[in-house]
Amino acid sequence: MTGIEWEEPFCGEGNNCFRLGTDAEGKAYIAVAGQENSYLVDSREALRALIAEIKAGKADHLL
Repeated sequence: MTGIEWEEPFCGEGNNCFRLGTDAEGKAYIAVAGQENSYLVDSREALRALIAEIKAGKADHLL
C-alpha cells in the first residue's frame, strides 16, 4: 500500500464509507474505509469514467 495517497473517506448513509486514492504512476484506488489494504485498482481515467457514470444515474438500479 506504500505510495497510495488516500482521500478522506466518503460516507453515504449508515456505515458505507469508501476511500479513493491515487499514486505517482497514474493508478486510482477504491477501498472500504478501514480496509485500505484490500482495494480495487485501475487507471485514473477508468475511475473518472466510473464516477461520471454513477453521477449520471447508471448505477441507480444497484441501490
